[in-house]
Amino acid sequence: MDVMELMRSRHSVRQYLDQPIEEEKRQILDETVRELNHLSGLRIQIMYEEPDCFNSRLAHYGRFENVRNYIVIAAKKDEDAQEKSGYYGERLVLKAQELGLNTCWVALTHGKSKAVLRDDEKEVIIISLGYGKDQGTAHRNKDISKITDRYEDAPEWYRRGIEAAMYAPTAVNQQKFRIQLIDENKVRAVTSGLGALLKLDLGIVKYHFELGAGTENFKWI
Repeated sequence: MDVMELMRSRHSVRQYLDQPIEEEKRQILDETVRELNHLSGLRIQIMYEEPDCFNSRLAHYGRFENVRNYIVIAAKKDEDAQEKSGYYGERLVLKAQELGLNTCWVALTHGKSKAVLRDDEKEVIIISLGYGKDQGTAHRNKDISKITDRYEDAPEWYRRGIEAAMYAPTAVNQQKFRIQLIDENKVRAVTSGLGALLKLDLGIVKYHFELGAGTENFKWI
């Protein structure tokens, strides 16, 4: 499966089968976590066969079912924590999708996690993980004109980047971001509107854009 198809096929899943994640897949995920933590300075942790976090009234309200595995993204308490968590967390989400697993970004509708936090860290976000009862459904997209002010006359790499960004999961599927092509190879991505997790969404969007456009074709500004 190529990267565009991988992004296109990944949807949020809240109900899971009672099927454990195989040891060989755990090893791949754990190795990916070690690599991402080294690159980012985050402290991503995966909790396997730990049902308590989603055995709560909030999780039931969020219609989560049988979540026994989840990813915790912890970060130092600084202004870049959300964006970095979205950017590197989505890398892990797409690796899980590649392995045939399903995920969902979860902000509030869960209980207390089993993550171990240091004094200077905070828990930024949780991602449910496992074998979904189904593959989820695609979210509705905004019109491209709401996302970027250039598209039809833009370079092909930019159009691919925009397409990839449209597949990015965002809080309540609101897609509160805009991407701009500046000059020939400079790109700016910004949040738009108000929301608690817009910077996290922006990190996810930026990673998707890079996958579609190719980092060799542009620079972020």
